[in-house]
Amino acid sequence: MRERSREHGAFIINMASTGCGKTLGNARIMYALADPAQGMRCAFALGLRTLTLQTGKAFCDMLGLGDDDLAIRVGGSASRALFEHYEAQAEATGSASRQALLDETTHVLYEGQTDQHPMLRRALADPNVSRFLVAPLLVCTIDHLTPATESQRGGRQIAPMLRLMSGDLVLDEPDDFDLADLPALTRLVHWAGLLGARVLLSSATLPPALVQGLFEAYRNGRQHFQRNRAARPSGAERPPAICCAWVDEFHQQAQDCPDAASFTQTHEQFASRRHGELARLAAEPRRRAAVLPVQGLQGIRPIPLLAQAFAPQVLSAAVNLHRAHHSVDPQTRKRVSFGLVRMANIEPLFEVALALFQQTAPDGMRLHLCVYHSRHPLLVRSAIEAQLDQALQRHVPDAVFSLPDIRHRLDASPEIDHLFIVLGSPVTEVGRDHDYDWAVVEPSSMRSLIQLAGRVHRHRTDPVASTNILVFSHNLRHFRQPVQAAFCKPGFETDDGAFHLSSHDLRALMAAEEIAVIDARPRIVSPAPSVLCPRERLVDLEHARMLDTMLPQQQAAVSKPLGSRARATAATAVPKPTLNASTWWRQVPRDALLTAVLQQEQPFRKEPFPRDITLALLPDEDGENALLHQVMEGDRRGENLYVPVDRSQCEHLPDTVIQGDRIEPWGITDYLAALSALASELDVPLATCAERFGTATVPPNDNGWRYHPVLGLAKKR
Repeated sequence: MRERSREHGAFIINMASTGCGKTLGNARIMYALADPAQGMRCAFALGLRTLTLQTGKAFCDMLGLGDDDLAIRVGGSASRALFEHYEAQAEATGSASRQALLDETTHVLYEGQTDQHPMLRRALADPNVSRFLVAPLLVCTIDHLTPATESQRGGRQIAPMLRLMSGDLVLDEPDDFDLADLPALTRLVHWAGLLGARVLLSSATLPPALVQGLFEAYRNGRQHFQRNRAARPSGAERPPAICCAWVDEFHQQAQDCPDAASFTQTHEQFASRRHGELARLAAEPRRRAAVLPVQGLQGIRPIPLLAQAFAPQVLSAAVNLHRAHHSVDPQTRKRVSFGLVRMANIEPLFEVALALFQQTAPDGMRLHLCVYHSRHPLLVRSAIEAQLDQALQRHVPDAVFSLPDIRHRLDASPEIDHLFIVLGSPVTEVGRDHDYDWAVVEPSSMRSLIQLAGRVHRHRTDPVASTNILVFSHNLRHFRQPVQAAFCKPGFETDDGAFHLSSHDLRALMAAEEIAVIDARPRIVSPAPSVLCPRERLVDLEHARMLDTMLPQQQAAVSKPLGSRARATAATAVPKPTLNASTWWRQVPRDALLTAVLQQEQPFRKEPFPRDITLALLPDEDGENALLHQVMEGDRRGENLYVPVDRSQCEHLPDTVIQGDRIEPWGITDYLAALSALASELDVPLATCAERFGTATVPPNDNGWRYHPVLGLAKKR
């Protein structure tokens, strides 16, 4: 494909299963397509900031890349420092737009020589921009490339545009984006085609409508490129025959596609073939799931009361799964399992954690509970991720028993059964290379279930004979707001009629075979739009929302024909196209590409209203207590003010709330000790270290917040 793709562009789909090595496979594919004389130039764009440094390090290790080969784009130096400290990246917070070529808070990790490049030396004095452009391989969050099309303010579009003009683009997990962000993703793919880049999409759960919509955007952009930059521009009115390829762990397939119909037909053939291969593997699966009915929550509205009724059911499910799926410690012969309890939202998770610590573990059992979500201070979250990265690498199953923390916990207590439980939010689903023995799930979407299932027996290939994933029949939002949308935030359900489910019981929303073995089959093959049942089936809801978001839709013109003239006008009225992701490439360029109207109407990662606020835990003068401060903007640009709110708005929970009967915290519990160790290693004052690494982003709350190092931050009620 290499020579043809130079002339016609390339659009590649990698749909290999979770854990099959897509990261390395993507690099090899793009390397093979690159011009051997010029070498590979490619940007790997990730949706989650947590993955950027992790993926960059993987490239360094697997491909033997040096400082002259790779630039890693991270949203602040704090993330890089914690990555080096823990060998795992904490999620870096985004920042507001700036008029500089790159956001001034951004740090680009790239050690190659940039001052020797004549074009950059003359044109771009900013060293960050030079590194961003010169490095052959760029690993970044997608936030750093989307400004290429978000030209509401001058300046910041220049560097990402130059990057796309001079190299290719890999989009990792594009289907993980919120539906509201897909128009911006479509704009980026369209401009990748317009600027001459080749594009690769990589995810195990790509729905057909998303793939088709992005292909049509790329093809339209490439047609503009051909018209201006082809070898024979005058003949470029003929659509380019895009070089397309599909790969997974089973097959590879290539086809030149001059139009959407040929692409859609070939993609359906590949997806159907993949569906059959996954069905074959489902005969001896590594994951077996079942629905667990929720009991006794009807009529309960307050979250704390829901959590108290829900926690015993979580504990019972975890104990049953542990008994069926555990390992045996070679030294003590104790039974040990690592399980995930996934919850949809952080506030209920916090309350369920409090309720779990008040439970009593069965005789002979000890529970080690890790509470993992995004509202821990950056330092604590990074420490939790480093701990989990170590414990949940199960390529060598017995290696976990050699870890000092696990070894100490097993040796220090007499119980025969030990359950190590991660009580986590959706941050557990995508990007973490973790292998659990079992999982208990509060549902929110089909894609979420598939991604989470990929974290169970991820590194081990032996089939299982009994259930190792239990999915609750309802989520807690259903009981709090029975008549409103429940599978949302996260999820695809809305409160309007077309996308509002008739039931919130998974037993009615999913077919028996979809539950028994959870894999990507329901996501990658869709029924025809005319037979979709978005109100009755969970996966059909997702396909219908994706169709509505990605592909052209027609809306009947609204008219009230009262007289003959009105009737004539109504009869000749042209249906108005609805505004969605396809508007950008379907609308005439003077209306879409040359204005900022769509960017304002469909922004990328729109800030919530009211805006989230940043809190920081800073040590007192003696360094003995951590006090809560709100971070506010100062009068000078880039200045932060730390306003004390500890007395007025923070309730520090006592340690008694996390001291259960044979249930103990697993993970970091001493924030100040961890802060002191990091400050000593970085050789910075304790307060300065806390200002960089002790922050967390939370929604505003008039009543203030509760905090405990084990539990993180939650609203005070």
